[in-house]
Amino acid sequence: MHNDFVPIMHTILLIWKRSKFYNTPPRLVVLIREISNAIISRARESCSGASIFAYITNEETQEACQKLQITIDVCTKFKDAYFEYKAKAEGQWKLTANALFVRLDSFLERAHDILHLTNTIVQFNKLQKIELGGTKGKTLTETVQQIFHEFQAAVTQFQEVKYDIMDIDPNENNHFDDDFYEFRAKIKELERRLASVITQGFTDCDTINGRFKLLDSFEGLLNRPIIQDELEKKHIVLLDMYKEDLKQIQTIFLEGKQLLEQGDYSKAPIFQNMPPISGALTWCAGLKKRMNEPLENLANLGPTIDEREEYKDVLKLNNSIAKAIHEYELGKILAWEKEVENSSLEKLKLPLLTKDENGLLRVNFDSALVRLLREVYYLQ
Repeated sequence: MHNDFVPIMHTILLIWKRSKFYNTPPRLVVLIREISNAIISRARESCSGASIFAYITNEETQEACQKLQITIDVCTKFKDAYFEYKAKAEGQWKLTANALFVRLDSFLERAHDILHLTNTIVQFNKLQKIELGGTKGKTLTETVQQIFHEFQAAVTQFQEVKYDIMDIDPNENNHFDDDFYEFRAKIKELERRLASVITQGFTDCDTINGRFKLLDSFEGLLNRPIIQDELEKKHIVLLDMYKEDLKQIQTIFLEGKQLLEQGDYSKAPIFQNMPPISGALTWCAGLKKRMNEPLENLANLGPTIDEREEYKDVLKLNNSIAKAIHEYELGKILAWEKEVENSSLEKLKLPLLTKDENGLLRVNFDSALVRLLREVYYLQ
């Protein structure tokens, strides 16, 4: 996109340097403004207010978001090309940006406003399919649906305006600023109510995984300022719960490790159908998964959580436990490798069939070799 404007700006720079009549600031201002007007005109043809409302009505709001983003990118690239060639003009283009791009900047601002509108619609449309669990799940789900219906009514009301929302030229029928302010005020009210619902659902959940599943249900809406501010108050609760869960994992690991080292496989925390080594490694993998999933979810809550001392503490504890588990896994693997070498060299030399005391043939599989083959099967 930037390359499309470079030849235009290069031509304007050549005119400025070589023309005796068009290298004046007023001429340059008119030229840049005319190009800006042409860009605005083409943008409104491909992304008019009517087409945006049509996308919204047809539940294709994501398409409207993409078209608006392309419009913003095109306008921005034109300004970038101008400033690039202004630097090449070596101080000869002594013009203020406001004098050149006053109308283009107004159009960009309008495009950002409409993009905010369409992104809000995309985010709030997710409420339609949300169902919450827990003791208060039914009541909270009904509240979410009520919020969604009120949001739809606000969007419908905004769509009833009698002017093109992409038209930035002032006229007696164009009250975009007032209408958009009213719409945003309604959305902020709905956000506050939605933040209250999320907080109640958060309190109603007893486990850290349940709370993260609740937050995942509202993915996309959690970044909205009012909801984000409310959820930041709950970060410390999640960190405390995760810290307690890490302590439980540490206790489970130490106790299970002791049982495995004692050879007490009847009480050891491994599946009964699995041999000792692969069973122990599978158990360790489960502990690591239990540790890592909440940590990934915590990291996705936002950049502010990284700055908390509580987060640094749980990260340190997580790394300590992960290191202990890794060392235990490595020790198990190395011990098994030695057993593999000894068993394979000695036992594979034995004949497959032997005769018992009655002279009958029997399979001569050594018990150590059988254990080895079972480990290989499950490790694969």
